[in-house]
Amino acid sequence: MATIIVVEDQPDNLKLLTAVLTSKGHRVVGLPNGDRLVETVRTHQPVPDLVLLDIQLPGRDGYALLEELKALPEHSWKVIALTAHALPEDRERATAAGFDGYITKPIDVRAFPAEVSRYLGG
Repeated sequence: MATIIVVEDQPDNLKLLTAVLTSKGHRVVGLPNGDRLVETVRTHQPVPDLVLLDIQLPGRDGYALLEELKALPEHSWKVIALTAHALPEDRERATAAGFDGYITKPIDVRAFPAEVSRYLGG
């Protein structure tokens, strides 16, 4: 069982992602935007194993939030881009920015748990 933070601004998507992950036994902290992401990552117990981060968010986008997360000295979690942008150059940009992985939306509810498990090292 892993602790996963999901940052997703679309309520239906956040609900679906949370439901799929909790059905597999994971603890999920859902955030509707990135405003409290850094604070949540730093203070949540247990420390999150994974952050699923939507790239297109109101305010600071996923790229800006990734920079903030990677700058934390206690950084030990993986950050996975979660995006509807599925072109090869989008994946390349996310990888170049430092995301540890890339999952496209809409998710395939059958394949999504295995994708997440792979990023968790399972």
